Amino acid sequence: MEENGLERKLGLFPVTNIVVANMIGAGIFTTSGLLMTDLRDPVVMLLLWITGGIIALCGALCYGELGAAFPHAGGEYFFLSRLFNPLFGFLSGWVSFFVGFSAPIAASAIGFTEYFTRAFPGLLKLEVFGGEVEGIILKKFYAILVIIAFTLVHLKGIEFGARVQNFLTLLKVSLIVGLIAGGLGSGNGSFAHFGEGGSFRFDFGGWKTIGLSLMWIMFAYSGWNASAYIGSEIKSPRKNLPLSLLLGTGIVILLYFGLNVFYVYAIAPEKMSGVISIGGLAAGNLFGKAFENLFSILISFALFSSLSAFIILGPRVYYSMAKDGYFFKFASDIHKVYKVPSKSIVMQGLIAMVMVLSGSFDQILTYMGFSLGIFPILAVLGVFKLRHKNKSEYKMPGFPVVPVIYMVAGMTILCLGFLERPGPSSIAILTVIAGLPMYYLFRRRSPK
Repeated sequence: MEENGLERKLGLFPVTNIVVANMIGAGIFTTSGLLMTDLRDPVVMLLLWITGGIIALCGALCYGELGAAFPHAGGEYFFLSRLFNPLFGFLSGWVSFFVGFSAPIAASAIGFTEYFTRAFPGLLKLEVFGGEVEGIILKKFYAILVIIAFTLVHLKGIEFGARVQNFLTLLKVSLIVGLIAGGLGSGNGSFAHFGEGGSFRFDFGGWKTIGLSLMWIMFAYSGWNASAYIGSEIKSPRKNLPLSLLLGTGIVILLYFGLNVFYVYAIAPEKMSGVISIGGLAAGNLFGKAFENLFSILISFALFSSLSAFIILGPRVYYSMAKDGYFFKFASDIHKVYKVPSKSIVMQGLIAMVMVLSGSFDQILTYMGFSLGIFPILAVLGVFKLRHKNKSEYKMPGFPVVPVIYMVAGMTILCLGFLERPGPSSIAILTVIAGLPMYYLFRRRSPK
């Protein structure tokens, strides 16, 4: 079956893999050390990871109902355009263009270089540029090479890309399970680390820190809605789309909990603080320097899986927008042989490369965290409208409590995150505002 050039070729297994791969990426392998800088209490950090998982699961339940009703490419763009107004759909796609996919691709590529160069520090000392700046330049160069390589992979078609994706996701999940089981069974760490660290104060400043922490954690969970973006390419979407979201999100919650227990078991809280390549440090503490290098290499390659998933999903949003006349027309062009939105894939890769060159990891993380929290709240609100119109093909359990939990939590996180980091949050808001004139420009030019 073919829909506007996109074919329904993906069953439950590859679609669930895409959800898992999209979620498990740079976030879980990099943010726990950054979180510990401000939280200082490992128990609070672990509780926040569990809280983030519950919020993500609520979102996945809601998107399951939305995706079953609208099994088309585009995700929030399609939902918001059909349920509310094309303006909201366009703005969500506009944010996705810069933040939803291009920025996580950049973050995953940067995460890859952090881990890979931890294992091979000599790669940062090639004596090409000289001085301390050489390491910074080379990290960005390697990140750009990775983006180019996977952009080329996914230009070869969804089936070929899905096979690569399946392999990388299975590799990543196997690595995580191996780390957790081997690490906790080694006996070289200490559960006493959970009682160490500073005490956390639940005053106004503490709640702002929690808000920012949850914003970063929700970035690590972002991707719980992944299969909604490729609804046009899923077989039996009314069954497989909701199920893939629930299975994928549930698997990731369990893996994230286990990984964070592994981190704290392996590393004392004060030594976790500020470390980006936290997985490599944990493996080194438990198994020795040789294993630190080995696991750093494996984690760096595991990040390929999430980077690959983002490259699959993003262009389907731009494709859907362009088909409706609300984006550059070339973004809807489908390759005659490989049946993929090839020009959108290339455009996304170029934007990701620019982001690698222009920002540091923590700047990209904060910008993404705020931006990605805005439009899913509005999309989840659409479940109420869907029920009111009696158009639900699949009715999620827990309505209306589940969508209310997601919306209240999402708005609270945005408010607290803004108060804690007003600079990057304001840039995220300005990104949305910048989309307003672009919407009316495309609308004026569109024949539809």
